[in-house]
Amino acid sequence: MILFPVCRNLITLFRATPLNRIIPFDNHLEFHQVIGWSILFFTILHVVTHWINFYELSKATNGGIRMWFQLNFATGPGVTGYVMLISLLIMVATSIESKRQSHFNRFWYFHHLFIPFFGAWSFHGAFCMIKPDRPPYCNDIAVFWKYWIASGVIYIGERILREIRARKKTFISKVIMHPSRVVEVQIKKESIVTKAGQYIYLCCPEVSPWEWHPFTLTSAPEEDYISIHIRVVGDFTEAFAKKLGIDISSNNPALQNILPKIMIDGPFGSASEDVFNFEIAILVGAGIGVTPFASVLKSIWYKVNYPTKSTMLRKAYFIWICRDCNSLEWFHSLLLAIEEQDIEQFIEIRTYLTGRLRDSEVRNIYTNDGEMKDTVTGLRSPTHYGRPVWDKIFSEMRDQHPATDIGVFFCGPKPIGKQLQEKCNVWSQGFEDGTRFFYGKENF
Repeated sequence: MILFPVCRNLITLFRATPLNRIIPFDNHLEFHQVIGWSILFFTILHVVTHWINFYELSKATNGGIRMWFQLNFATGPGVTGYVMLISLLIMVATSIESKRQSHFNRFWYFHHLFIPFFGAWSFHGAFCMIKPDRPPYCNDIAVFWKYWIASGVIYIGERILREIRARKKTFISKVIMHPSRVVEVQIKKESIVTKAGQYIYLCCPEVSPWEWHPFTLTSAPEEDYISIHIRVVGDFTEAFAKKLGIDISSNNPALQNILPKIMIDGPFGSASEDVFNFEIAILVGAGIGVTPFASVLKSIWYKVNYPTKSTMLRKAYFIWICRDCNSLEWFHSLLLAIEEQDIEQFIEIRTYLTGRLRDSEVRNIYTNDGEMKDTVTGLRSPTHYGRPVWDKIFSEMRDQHPATDIGVFFCGPKPIGKQLQEKCNVWSQGFEDGTRFFYGKENF
């Protein structure tokens, strides 16, 4: 079961079916982690009980410590068992969230120890170390392969599909350097079909031919290219930015550089895809977590101004939470274009600054107070200072949209996500014709 949740194409296929209303496919990584912890728990329990059994056997036959070691390390079940145990412990140790985020490459490479883990597991029970006392005794005892063949074949198929997709013609058409160490990469790839809010896995062989990193699409399906916005904060993103010719220290591109070759796997489904399944949508992005909503907002704008078919969505509230003014700059042009051309007020934008303002910023706000446009963002909608008061926002939404199912979509830090999920449960009305809030979040 642990392989099914990481079969991204399978998950994308299932979440497009009615099953998505019953099974939370967007939580597939959490399900993968839960199964992993259960495997660790029962593995340790299994090993400890074997140690006790070996001790009792050694004592009963006067084999002593030598026999205990022979049973552990000189038998087929012992050798395969320790291959599995060591592989599992390394995978778990490097998968802990703090370790994974600080050393993603190490996590990625060591997680492939699942190959010797499953390989040893396939033979672990084949040696008939403890013989049954009735027929058929040890015949057909190696049966584990029957239990993992389905997920194994699907997973191998996924990896083969990734290689096929990677070989399709793909090239970078444009690179744009934005403030706050954000790089926009526009890509063209033959025969790629996307939906708003989806994500891709990107590999740059010149950085590493083995590393695939997830990035949310910031382009709309109606555009003739796909784009991603990358916050340059880690080893891979810094190395990739250098290959793109970007000098992060000076924010200037070195135009003489030849753009590197890239490979793309995807696109894959995400919670943001479901925006158009609700009449009212609340989009909440924190920091660089705004990226999935760039695609959604663009797609909404296209559907309003160039309608090709009807859509259920009739109002979208976009809430962007940022720590400082600089973080607002790279997304500013898109928000400005949407606000200026959104004649029917289909999209309502609310920005929140949570960090402390500099003295010069405070003076600028005070001097220009009363202007038609906000001093910080240049938008008609005013900037709010401090964290959003969620109870006030949810109460307002429930009053404005009675007897409505409202989708709440979030991308950003976990603490804010937990608050939003709690508020969705608190403010949902369980009675008939009540207003209900449905929570969805991005998972990588």
